Amino acid sequence: MSLVAFHTLGCKVNHYETEAIWQLFKSNGYERVEFESTADVYVINTCTVTNTGDKKSRQVIRRAVRNNPDAVICVTGCYAQTSPAEIMAIPGVDVVVGTQDRVKMLEYIEQYKEERQPINAVGNIMKNRVYEELDVPAFTDRTRASLKIQEGCNNFCTFCIIPWARGLMRSRDPKEVIRQAQQLVDAGYKEIVLTGIHTGGYGEDMKDYNLAALLRDLEAQVHGLKRIRISSIEASQLTDEVIDVIDKSKLVVRHLHIPLQSGSNTVLKRMRRKYTMEFFAERLKLLKKALPGLAVTSDVIVGFPGETEEEFMETYNFVKKHQFSELHVFPYSKRTGTPAARMTDQIDEEIKNERVHRLIALSDQLAKEYASRFENEVLEVIPEEVFKDDPNSGLYEGYSDNYLKVVFPATEDMVGKIVKVKLTKAGYPYNEGQFVRVLDEEPVKTSMMI
Repeated sequence: MSLVAFHTLGCKVNHYETEAIWQLFKSNGYERVEFESTADVYVINTCTVTNTGDKKSRQVIRRAVRNNPDAVICVTGCYAQTSPAEIMAIPGVDVVVGTQDRVKMLEYIEQYKEERQPINAVGNIMKNRVYEELDVPAFTDRTRASLKIQEGCNNFCTFCIIPWARGLMRSRDPKEVIRQAQQLVDAGYKEIVLTGIHTGGYGEDMKDYNLAALLRDLEAQVHGLKRIRISSIEASQLTDEVIDVIDKSKLVVRHLHIPLQSGSNTVLKRMRRKYTMEFFAERLKLLKKALPGLAVTSDVIVGFPGETEEEFMETYNFVKKHQFSELHVFPYSKRTGTPAARMTDQIDEEIKNERVHRLIALSDQLAKEYASRFENEVLEVIPEEVFKDDPNSGLYEGYSDNYLKVVFPATEDMVGKIVKVKLTKAGYPYNEGQFVRVLDEEPVKTSMMI
């Protein structure tokens, strides 16, 4: 029995793809072990969003080589795609596969074992126009299932390397999306998270089909599905049609992650983002009308080249005015090879950090304010795991449909089910709740295969 170990850096899409690559190994008789243990094959799924991502990826590759110098070291993912030569130069690396042709990874590993010659299997991603099917029938995590619906991005924001790492927009065949969604529901999952590199752009490369149509079809055709969550969607893709579908939907949850990046029109222009603050505000207004109580989370980059105190305050005030429920705040970090990295007016690290702290403090305050609106209300929560801060307390943690983390007394058999929980004490990073009841279960027609 051959042993394989995985290490995933970076985003949710990478985690999804690692699960898909594991399925390939599993069907070829491999057993999965922890990354720190001795394995025959190590697969490192890399990230290249920042220069730090590259550095971390290199550290993990070297760690794998140290774990077992005789193992086959296979490197994949975004950093592998953008800098294969850099990775091939690390002593001990045997196979490099980028962000395509991962289905051939086992063939390359076998080829390496026979020939003992390092293999660079990275091709030109920009020429790729076809979505690579990678199936994940069930996840190691048994409560929320990701479903990847598209790949690549056509935006070319000035701070971002991703189009070069992932190629241009390619959407997954809707029939495949629906088939895999049904497979996940049959495996016991109640919630599906639609994910991709540029999720909201789904269908832009198709004729007469788009995200709104996919949401409608998932709701109509997937039996037993209880929740649809969209992992991230750009404001420019929140069309009237998408908002209308969300408004009518019984499954789309009251939570959207809409990347803002900056609340200043002048900064957005330098970032080459495709919207203005006025447009973003108008979309938020329509969404909150369609989904009362909607939680809007977002990403913000602080200290983008040339950002003045006034521009930063425009972002701060926009976030405050529109009451985002939580922010992911990043200090701008130079990514070699992007236009923003070549801009001359880079911001001093101290100024960046000070602004980051101000925005995080605002985010914490807004998160508490948002949560307090639901105090004493009964929410639907999917318990995910034992409460990490106090594992022996009999408490479990999980997320409500509107993305509030709730900690409440539960039992192991409730994990992955939808339960009604009364929010007794609002807070941040988590809220306290009281168990009310498990939602009535409909009998699952097919066998549960968790």
